[in-house]
Amino acid sequence: MQIEETALPGVLILTPARHGDARGFFSESWNRRTLERAGVHLPEFVQDNHSLSARAGTLRGLHYQAPPHAQGKLVRCGRGRLFDVAVDGRVGSPNWGRAVGVELSAENGRQLWVPAGFLHGFVTREDDTEIVYKCTDYYDRDSDGAVRWDSVDVDWGVSDPVLSDKDRAATPFQDWKSPFKVEA
Repeated sequence: MQIEETALPGVLILTPARHGDARGFFSESWNRRTLERAGVHLPEFVQDNHSLSARAGTLRGLHYQAPPHAQGKLVRCGRGRLFDVAVDGRVGSPNWGRAVGVELSAENGRQLWVPAGFLHGFVTREDDTEIVYKCTDYYDRDSDGAVRWDSVDVDWGVSDPVLSDKDRAATPFQDWKSPFKVEA
């Protein structure tokens, strides 16, 4: 497993080894023991999600779940290609409002670890792109929230994305009252 730090402390890029031959490949996409041996200790995962975006240019986010149901997410692309983004939403963080983005694809096998306290979003680069991610807490409708995608400094590569009503009506970052604090 290749482990890369990003410009945002705590946000990691994990790239599992792939073993391929003429039939295709095999990859162990998640192994707690392997990561812990490398010094990476992630919380327990309790839920897996899988979504399909039919059109390139579909943008989902920036999403979060507020405490006490805050979620960390380990995100990967099962099919297609997407640009995945994490934004530091923790009040008191020296990185408050800073973003990091990485291309995830079925081909490159990369994964992005987005800790609780960070906003998460992505935009698809190809039709029929699938995103698969593990979560550290269960979905809770009352804790669900969104911040407007174009109110942070991210070059999404699209000017008129396909959006849900929720994402279109989301609060701009500068008006958002973050429920997250930097942990001591």
